[in-house]
Amino acid sequence: METSPSARVLSRRFIAGNRLEDGLAVVRELRGRGILTALDPLGENVSTEAEARAAAGNAMATLRGAIGEAAGAVLSIKLTQFGLDFSQELTLENVLPLVREAGAAGSRVEVDMESTAYTERTLAILGTMAGAGPVRGVIQAYLYRTAGDIERLNGLRVPVRLCKGAYNEPADLAMQRKADVDENYKRMATALLEKGTYPAFATHDPAMIEHVLAQRPAKDQLEFQMLYGIRRDLQERLLGEGWRVRLYVPYGEAWYPYFMRRLAERPANVWFVAKGLLR
Repeated sequence: METSPSARVLSRRFIAGNRLEDGLAVVRELRGRGILTALDPLGENVSTEAEARAAAGNAMATLRGAIGEAAGAVLSIKLTQFGLDFSQELTLENVLPLVREAGAAGSRVEVDMESTAYTERTLAILGTMAGAGPVRGVIQAYLYRTAGDIERLNGLRVPVRLCKGAYNEPADLAMQRKADVDENYKRMATALLEKGTYPAFATHDPAMIEHVLAQRPAKDQLEFQMLYGIRRDLQERLLGEGWRVRLYVPYGEAWYPYFMRRLAERPANVWFVAKGLLR
């Protein structure tokens, strides 16, 4: 499937390519447009400890490549790629060197949030990582626990990337109505602007962006984040108004399972991607 013509068209739009060199080429192109980047070596839920350690080596190469490109490029990771299904100790063994390397170079590691099966463990590891160097954690607005998680990270002075959430979670853990998720996103965005540390607002929804802008924040107080290949019109508008914009740039051979999993977990994502292709 990854080699079919239709798959190549899809990958060119949303995935930088299969190799680190492909990801760095996109970072350079975006840097030329004044766009910050978070480079993500795709992969998650490794099946052996050896795979977790290999992923750590690949992530270190990615981080060093991002640092070499300068201009605000950072590393983005998922903890299940580094052994979270085995133990928190193995995961920390694999990720703490990344945080220290990032800190020494003035960069940062951004930790993606996965399904609720991993939320508490991710936050615990994130707290330990923050003691070793600069990190940012992702919080999902559709979870009922979100307000408490944001307060927890604010207390640690850990920057937060706020997104709506893409996993198909049960009704007792996550809001099911879009209107409820939108309202909670707005509430959490306001809380982050009032008490957070350099928050990032990951959204392609103009209504969420307008809510953030209506709070009249300083331009150096925050950044907006979007996916590579989605809503280029919004990217250009925000850049033109002087706001910081960071694109999440995934690369790697695991792009197809990654993309299809997102669609399978939440069917509404199919329409989201289709609309993004038209803009």
